[in-house]
Amino acid sequence: MRVDPWEWDGWVVWAAGGVERNCQFPEIHPRPRPAGFLPLLGETASPAGMTHVFVYGTLKRGQPNHKVLLGGTHGRAAFQGWGRTAEPYPLVIAGEHNIPHLLNVPGQGHRVVGEIYAVDEQMLRFLDEFEGCPDMYQRTPLPIAVLEWEGTRGAPRETPAADRTVQCFVYSTATFPPEWLHLPYHDNYDSQGQHGLRYNPRENR
Repeated sequence: MRVDPWEWDGWVVWAAGGVERNCQFPEIHPRPRPAGFLPLLGETASPAGMTHVFVYGTLKRGQPNHKVLLGGTHGRAAFQGWGRTAEPYPLVIAGEHNIPHLLNVPGQGHRVVGEIYAVDEQMLRFLDEFEGCPDMYQRTPLPIAVLEWEGTRGAPRETPAADRTVQCFVYSTATFPPEWLHLPYHDNYDSQGQHGLRYNPRENR
């Protein structure tokens, strides 16, 4: 079995079979940093077992699936703040059930606005299953620019300033019908927005 290294936000990650970006849970080893280095969100300053996730669609506050992040039933999720992708991406509403998809095509579309959460491993595993990862979505580390910081749990030694870039896992879509690239692009998803494409909840399908 092949074991390959890759680096995520200063961590050296080893995973088998070259599938480390598709929702596997690799062994993580911290890479030494220069003296005086201030860790970014998601590095050694985070509480043990917590990972940062950026949500841009139905998991946001006020959206149909936000409830799965609450109550601790599926693990811990602590709201940290608001951010947007450091690069533009196409955010489209597509498919039979009007589901938001962040297409993994950097440089096209808008810098997408969303929310940053610190989640534990139980919640991360739940989100992988909830998002149909790695078939429907793929969990990928992306740089996220902070818009406003609210949380203290999992925060670095300093509260991130606006537009400071931090690393978060994002559930994006790499494989999709070509016509999706020609759909309208959104920068801030709202299931009740003026687009008129109402999300069909899972319980109604």
